[in-house]
Amino acid sequence: MKTRLLLALAVAVSVPLAGCATTDGASLSPDSSTTAQDAPALLADFDLTGMDAREAIEHLDPLGGSERPSALMASIRADELLLSADGRETTLDMPTDGFYVSIAPYVDQTHDCFFHSLTTCQGELAGADLQITVTDDATGQTLIDEQKTTYDNGFVGLWLPRDMTGTLTVTHDGKSVESPISTNADSATCLTTLKLV
Repeated sequence: MKTRLLLALAVAVSVPLAGCATTDGASLSPDSSTTAQDAPALLADFDLTGMDAREAIEHLDPLGGSERPSALMASIRADELLLSADGRETTLDMPTDGFYVSIAPYVDQTHDCFFHSLTTCQGELAGADLQITVTDDATGQTLIDEQKTTYDNGFVGLWLPRDMTGTLTVTHDGKSVESPISTNADSATCLTTLKLV
């Protein structure tokens, strides 16, 4: 019994966190399992019944503080939204024509992130007005050129076409940052390296 416990702990420690961690280091577990009949109950528990991945993301990402469902882990991957709570897990397919990237520009502090967690990630600049531009490097087309306000979690979400590589420019309060951005199968859904200078 003790050997199995030590082995389980060793495996848990060796697996890197997939998304933003909670304050106690918890992250969405890839080993959670659920039966088909559990999925509707999981969605119902968090008022997500009838929502597709886009709708669920747009419902959850703007939430901050006590509005966030702390018992729910929601991790955005390139092709699916993983939802997990109380040992149950289900997924919602991402749109085939859209890729979601949540960005958190910062001035003083940030955190490591690759897969955006809708219920645990917290950026520095909540409620900040940003000017955001995204251009497609291959075509030179401007995909986004608009002002957005970061959510209570310090992030702002961008829906972009799949399989593109481009340049992201963010300006806030006289400071700016430029960064590559991509929407391929192995691309990040969480950008937290955007230091405004």
